[in-house]
Amino acid sequence: MTLMIAAVGLLWGIGACVRVYQQARFYQIEEYMSQRYIRWLFSARGRWLPTRSVAAGIGGIFAGLFVGDTTFVTLIILLIAGAIAVYPQPPGEVKKGFVRTKRATRILGASFAVALLLAILAVAVARPILDGELSLVAAHTLGFLIWWSAPFILVLGALLMEPVEENIRNGFKRQAQAKLHRVNPVVIGITGSYGKTSTKHYIAHILGGKYRTFPTPKSWNTIMGVTRAINEKMPDDAEVFICEMGAYVPGEIEGIAALTKPTVSIVTEVGPQHLERFKTLGNIAIAKYEIIKALPPDGVGVFNFDNVHIQGMIAKNHPETRLAVSRELSPEAAKQSEVRFVATGITESLDGLTFTVTDTETSHSTEFVTSLVGLHNVTNILLATAVAINMDMTLENVAARVRSLQPAEARLVRNVLPNGMTIINDAYSANPVGALSSLRVLGMHSTGRRLLITPGMVELGTLHETENHRLGEHAARYTTDVILVGAEQTQPVRAGLESAGFPPEHLMVMETVTEAIAWYQQHLGNGDTVLFLNDLPDTY
Repeated sequence: MTLMIAAVGLLWGIGACVRVYQQARFYQIEEYMSQRYIRWLFSARGRWLPTRSVAAGIGGIFAGLFVGDTTFVTLIILLIAGAIAVYPQPPGEVKKGFVRTKRATRILGASFAVALLLAILAVAVARPILDGELSLVAAHTLGFLIWWSAPFILVLGALLMEPVEENIRNGFKRQAQAKLHRVNPVVIGITGSYGKTSTKHYIAHILGGKYRTFPTPKSWNTIMGVTRAINEKMPDDAEVFICEMGAYVPGEIEGIAALTKPTVSIVTEVGPQHLERFKTLGNIAIAKYEIIKALPPDGVGVFNFDNVHIQGMIAKNHPETRLAVSRELSPEAAKQSEVRFVATGITESLDGLTFTVTDTETSHSTEFVTSLVGLHNVTNILLATAVAINMDMTLENVAARVRSLQPAEARLVRNVLPNGMTIINDAYSANPVGALSSLRVLGMHSTGRRLLITPGMVELGTLHETENHRLGEHAARYTTDVILVGAEQTQPVRAGLESAGFPPEHLMVMETVTEAIAWYQQHLGNGDTVLFLNDLPDTY
């Protein structure tokens, strides 16, 4: 009997470990933040209470109770039910696989140990509770509860390892601080609800005409991402370090700024991106202002004046040197508002953007021409211009570098395929401002069909319905065909399309991007254009 109970307990223990491993991918996507992971877990019933597994687990309990007093038959039934329950759910479309980092391995090791220990305890408890087949049912029931608790076992494993991880993190931070002290670059910090990665990319390219620049790679904008960038990627001869700083919680930017000590800080936008986490735009503004607050009195703050929340930051009069930019004000109005750089005469075509930049302090103007598209990029270029002028470049120097700017990865990147179809990749992370710019670019393609593929926008909190409905309304103006990816979260987009009179026969809903790609490869061709707007992580 003891061996039979052990077999049942072992099955559920192994199943719990398998589920822990599966869940580790989502825990990693949520950046090992337990609250974010648990919120994701409970946002859909199937994540924490999968139907097949629950039915098999509970079904095994009832079958074991009513099968009679044949212990061997009970064992077979429970093993079959348990195997069905713990058999891994199919992962579906995987965009980002699990990366088995050293940290992830440590967390998994602790979690596996907890799961197996609980399974052993279940066997030890089940044996003396009842006799015969009922003790098997008891082991099965306890094992099922352990399997169901696997996500929480994962969180517990991370919690147990936290003292070790904190010690390791502090070591990496000390290493990064020592390297920054040795290399001693000018540190430029940049944050914003959106636009920060593109602006970082543009600053690095423009300043690269005069200085050896090092921007944080991709979107490595957390405290440990920045630390890793410094330790592993920063060259010893870097003269300028451009550090992107993201925030998921208050105080995060403050921590990155304390590590890097920027002397120039930029705020690109304050908008509803991550509103779900910060609750109000005011809270987002407070978090973004941390990058300005960290500047020394003789530092330089660079601001997007066209954002009302950022205007409030400028009014706080810190630091002494504050450079504001605008693409909405005239040079005269800008001068009255103490806005330093303005863009006027903006024209946009498929060949790119053309506009005039005026330095209101000197009244000097220069024409800027770039192959970049998207009106929001005018603001990004203005912010980069302010930084470059502050670092002793001229408007003409900047304009020359702007001519060779290329878009950042997955940010409005246009590519014409050999079959004549145009693909616009704006799949990184959609926001209300950038989405409209992207749709305008799609609308400029005058030949063929214009297909939008999007899962909508997320993490907008109370504005989710409103902003996605507006996205649908705008999409109706600029597209001929729309594929919505994911029926549930795209309902507001669909409602917006329908309210704008978009023809239903040109609207499709699919569950994966792979299906959408297969559709356009079969139905579209020469002269047609496809816009990929946003690409949600696997947690959605």
